[in-house]
Amino acid sequence: MSRIIDCHCHIYPDAIAERAVAGTSGFYDLPSVYNGKVSQLYELGSKLGVDHYVVFSVATTPHQTESINEFIAKAVAESRGAMTGLGTVHPDSQTLEKDIDHLQQLDLRGVKLHADIQAIAADDPRCMKIYAICQERGLPMLLHTGDHRFNYSNPKRIAHVLESFPNLTVVGAHLGGWSVWDEAEHILPGHPNFYVDCSSSMYALSPEKTLEIIRTYGAERVLYGTDFPMWPMEKEIQRFFDLALTKEEQELILHKNAEKLFGIPKKD
Repeated sequence: MSRIIDCHCHIYPDAIAERAVAGTSGFYDLPSVYNGKVSQLYELGSKLGVDHYVVFSVATTPHQTESINEFIAKAVAESRGAMTGLGTVHPDSQTLEKDIDHLQQLDLRGVKLHADIQAIAADDPRCMKIYAICQERGLPMLLHTGDHRFNYSNPKRIAHVLESFPNLTVVGAHLGGWSVWDEAEHILPGHPNFYVDCSSSMYALSPEKTLEIIRTYGAERVLYGTDFPMWPMEKEIQRFFDLALTKEEQELILHKNAEKLFGIPKKD
């Protein structure tokens, strides 16, 4: 079996994990299958052949930023090379440069924003300041993209970000537009600085539609991700392998793109 890197994993400290997961489940009115604890991620992933995880969490207030980033960095340090961490910042922070200095000192490899949960448009001037700093420092962004209920992170806003920061690498979660996949597929492919992951998408799309979207972006721009703790991991990997992808496309999506994008060492 090909190497598998899960590029979309939310993790939380054990003491708050179940409460944090319940909050996210309530936001989407979707049941989460797992509890969001690191130990459970390892247990489930190892059974399915996953050997590396890209992990992160999201700050809902500025004062959470430091503790979240330190938790992610600690989990990475304790993983013995099995995790790569992304940091978080909050658009209302008055110390963005310092926040990003800190996450880089912790060796976190990019920044995760969730405009819908943070309740701020992805192309709001406060977010644009974050992108400018990350573009200058060569830090990739992982953005939640799409939600039919709101207009915080929908495709036109993401396109504005991509056009405004052509040297910023952006990964659009959920094939570029959760619940607005058709609109995303029409607007976002073709931007040279844009990648997507396939998390929280295959459960809602037919295999044929998923394959169409992947090939519209190009397999060289797609990452595998499960959105742990949302969906049964064994079903997600089965859905992926049920797609009529070539072996080369599978290799790109399952690990090669992630290795390149996040500086993950290749497996011998």
